[in-house]
Amino acid sequence: MRRPISRFAPVLHVLGMVILIFSFTMLVPLVTALVGHDAAQFAFDESFAVTLIAGVALWLGARRWRRELKVRDGFLLVMLVWTGLPAFATLPFLIHSPEMSFTDAYFEAISAMTTTGATVMSGLDTLPPSLNLWRHLLQWLGGMGIIVLAVAILPLLGVGGMQLYKAETPGPIKDDKLTPRITQTAKSLWTIYIAMTALCALAYRAAGMSWFDAICHSFSTLSLGGFSTHDTSFGFFNSPTIEAISIAFMMMATLNFSTHFLVWRHARLRYYWEDAEARAIVVLYVATIAVLTIYLWLYGQYTGLPETFRHVAFNMVSLATSSGFASVDYNVWPPFVSIAILLMSSVGASSGSTGGGMKMIRALILFRQSGKEMDTLMHPNSVNVLKIGGRAIPPKVVMAVMGYIHLYAMSIIVLTFLLLGSGLDFMSAFSAIVASINNAGPGLNLVGPASNYSVLTDFQTWVCTFAMLLGRLEVFTLFVVLTPSFWRD
Repeated sequence: MRRPISRFAPVLHVLGMVILIFSFTMLVPLVTALVGHDAAQFAFDESFAVTLIAGVALWLGARRWRRELKVRDGFLLVMLVWTGLPAFATLPFLIHSPEMSFTDAYFEAISAMTTTGATVMSGLDTLPPSLNLWRHLLQWLGGMGIIVLAVAILPLLGVGGMQLYKAETPGPIKDDKLTPRITQTAKSLWTIYIAMTALCALAYRAAGMSWFDAICHSFSTLSLGGFSTHDTSFGFFNSPTIEAISIAFMMMATLNFSTHFLVWRHARLRYYWEDAEARAIVVLYVATIAVLTIYLWLYGQYTGLPETFRHVAFNMVSLATSSGFASVDYNVWPPFVSIAILLMSSVGASSGSTGGGMKMIRALILFRQSGKEMDTLMHPNSVNVLKIGGRAIPPKVVMAVMGYIHLYAMSIIVLTFLLLGSGLDFMSAFSAIVASINNAGPGLNLVGPASNYSVLTDFQTWVCTFAMLLGRLEVFTLFVVLTPSFWRD
C-alpha cells in the first residue's frame, strides 16, 4: 500500500494552485473597497493575504509529487475545491462582521459558489459595496465552475484537465468536447460566458439600473445564482423592462452552452431548435406560464391579466431556471402555483448550463424510457432504441440516469426528514431541501422570498449546506468520494 502522502499529494498540489488563483479574485472587491473607501477594505486585505499564503504553501509543499491526475483524483479534487474554496470565501464575511458565525458565513459562501442564491444576510441595501460585489462575483465564478476555469491553465503545470472537466460538468453525457483540446473547450465556454455577462450588464444599465447594480445582477443572472444587492430582490426596481431583460438572459443561461458555442461558431440559430432540451424547456415554460397565469387570475390574486402574467412569468422563469430572483412574495400565492414553480426548478435547466436541478435531459430520458418499457410490455419482441433529438442514448447512460434520479429523490426524502426531525414544519423543510438541492435559492413558508435562511438553526443550516453541495456536484460526484471503496488502493 502506498503512503497516503504520495497518493494524495498530486491532488493537493493542484488544489494549492486553485486556491492561489482564487486568492487573486479577492483583488476585485479589494480595489472596489479602496476606490469607494468602504468599511470592508481591511477584511479583503487580510483575506487575500491568508488565502494567497495558504495556496502557495500547499502548492509548494506538494510539488514533488506532481503527476497526471487519474479519474479518482479528479473526483477528489472537485470535492476539495467545492468544500475548500468556500472556507476561504468566508473570510471577508467573518473579518468584517465578527458577530457572524462560521456556520452562517460558510452557508453564504457555499450558496454563492453553488449559485443557489439562498442567503442568511439581511440589510443588503446598506452592506459595503465590496462585500456585495464579492457575493455576486462568487456566484459568477461558480456559475461556469471554478474547476473549468482552472482547466484552462492546468496544462501549464503539467496536469491534464479532462478528468476534472468530466467530474465537474453537469449532465449525463460528458464525452462530447466542443473543440479537440479540453483547454480550448474551457476557454471557449468562458468567452461565451463573459460576452453574455457583458451584454446583460449593458442591458440592465440601459433599463435604469446603476452601474453597480447592473454589474452585480448580470453576474447573478448569467450564473443563475439569484443574489441581489437589495433585500427585496427585483421587487426593489419594480420595472417590467428590467424583469423582461432578466427573463431573456436567464433563459439564455439555462440553455446548454455547447449549443451557444455552435450558434456562435456557425452563425446558425437553427441549432437552438435542433437541441431537444431547448425545445422541451421552451414548450414547458410556455405551457406552465399559461396555466399558472390563468389560475392565478381566476383566483383573483391580482386585478388584471397583464399584471398576473408579468408576475407569474418572471417568478416562474426565475425558479425554473434555478436562479431564485423574486419580484413579489409568491409565498402568499395559492399552494398550487407556488409549489408548481418551486418544483419546476427540478427540470427547468439544460445540462451544460449554469442551472441546477436534475436537468431536462434526464427528465426526457426518464419519460422516453417509461414509454419504451410500456411499449415493450405490449410488444415483447419489438426492438426499441431510445432516442433524444434523433440521437440514440446508450443503455449505460439510461442506467446512469436511473441511478441518479433514485439518489436524487432519496436525498430529498432523507434530508427533508432530517429537517422535520429538527423541529421545522413540513412545507419549510421540504421546500428548503428542494430549493437547496436544485440550487434554486428561496423556498416557501419560513424560507420564502420575503424571508431568508437565517431563521434556521445551525444544524438545519448545515443540512441545507450539504444539500446545496449535493446538487451542485450532481449527487454522484459527492457520494462517490464518500464511499469506502473510493479510499481503497
